[in-house]
Amino acid sequence: MKLPPSVDPAAGVAGVENILLQPPEEKIQRSLFGEILDWMLAPLLLLWPMSIAITYLVAKSIANQPFDRALEDKVLVLSQQVKASESLTIGPLNKIARDILRADDLDNLFFQLRSNGTIIDGDKEIPLPDEEDKPANGGIQLRTFNLHGIDLRVAYAYVERRIGATHESQQILIQVGETLEKRAVLANEIIKGVVLPQFIILPVALALVWFALSRGLSPLAELQQRIRLRRPDDLSPIDARSVPEEITPLVTSLNDMLARVALTIDSQKRFIADAAHQMKTPLAGMRMQSELALRQTDQAEIHRSLLQLSTSSEAATRLINQLLTMARAENQSSASQARELINLNELAMHTVRDWIPASFAKKIDLGFEQPDFAINLFAYPVMLREMLSNLIDNAIRYTPSGHSVTVRVALNEEQALALLEVEDNGPGIVEAERERVFQRFYRILGSNVQGSGLGLAIVREIVQQHAAHIVISDNPNHQDSDFPGCTFRIAFPLKPFEDASERSS
Repeated sequence: MKLPPSVDPAAGVAGVENILLQPPEEKIQRSLFGEILDWMLAPLLLLWPMSIAITYLVAKSIANQPFDRALEDKVLVLSQQVKASESLTIGPLNKIARDILRADDLDNLFFQLRSNGTIIDGDKEIPLPDEEDKPANGGIQLRTFNLHGIDLRVAYAYVERRIGATHESQQILIQVGETLEKRAVLANEIIKGVVLPQFIILPVALALVWFALSRGLSPLAELQQRIRLRRPDDLSPIDARSVPEEITPLVTSLNDMLARVALTIDSQKRFIADAAHQMKTPLAGMRMQSELALRQTDQAEIHRSLLQLSTSSEAATRLINQLLTMARAENQSSASQARELINLNELAMHTVRDWIPASFAKKIDLGFEQPDFAINLFAYPVMLREMLSNLIDNAIRYTPSGHSVTVRVALNEEQALALLEVEDNGPGIVEAERERVFQRFYRILGSNVQGSGLGLAIVREIVQQHAAHIVISDNPNHQDSDFPGCTFRIAFPLKPFEDASERSS
């Protein structure tokens, strides 16, 4: 492994540790306004020099066109004079033709008449055009070349001239060229006319962009002010109608978060209120029992008070544990525990084993039934054990001694459901009470069984977390007509859990 360049090899492990122990670089907070401004102005400032260069090229092209046409016209005039000449030989141009060519006082104009390699008139320095650039008979061609450090623009044409009555032909090369001063002046004037206004328009455009961005981002500042002015306990949703369409998803997500926070706070408030209400009675009883034991002198009475105190403390401990379980079940979505692929048969069997001592103590036959094959679920194993434990505990509490409680695992292949059933031989639950027993702290009158009324509420909460469904019905296998018993049947959908496990693998 190679050490970073900043690490001295002689430092050894200590140098590497110093590098690894360095705190991570803090992320620089960036301004949305500055980010948008950068992305708008940076391309603008890059494109502006390009636009000037393109404007210069276009201006040169525009400036060349009229002067090129003027050169072509001069070549055309000379070619007509050459064709109209009736003499056997072509001599120097007359004064009128020279005045036409030299009428321009800004550019230096050059011309040349050449026949069969011999210069008839004009400037000798103008070279012959390349053979491949030779135009068709009567056509006019343009070219640019450098002559003694000066750029020239030349128009040239080959003219066929008939000589006398013999109709012999003579080819005359006519070349007319000029320097580029006029073209440069016109191109500069065009550039000035285009670029100079840009120096005025660009700052105005920058100011307008700045103003537009400030106005466009003002709803964010208003939203920030509205949120800042809220009371700490105000978790009502933010009105999304008063914000731009682009900010609506942000406001919607914020409202969803506020709703979750409100739900969590309500759950905490409900937990605190329930805990305070339910703990008041057992704590008061424990205090009375302890005071009574302190006033007693008889050892038997003291022992009896301590037994009552021990029983009350066990009830208070169970109540606290159930309240904590209820709170954990309600906040399972925010817990760190993840769902796992579990074997429902093994989980149910191990849970039943944990309750065998309690069933022996009450002389209840606790049985377990399962199929020959494994039934797998993608679930929260801790919550599932807690749910089944509450159902078994509830069944043992309400089933008289000498009767039985059965836990059963089954599979409904037609509906793709995993079934978990707990049957007891207790007093049963009438249909009018079957929905209410899942409410917190609700207990059926006349049951004469100690409890807090939280066990079935915890069961329903865990069932809902697993997208399952729980139903209470009569026990078809009851042993005594006076104790019809009941069956708690929980149906877990298999397909969602199987799909989730396949995705995770």
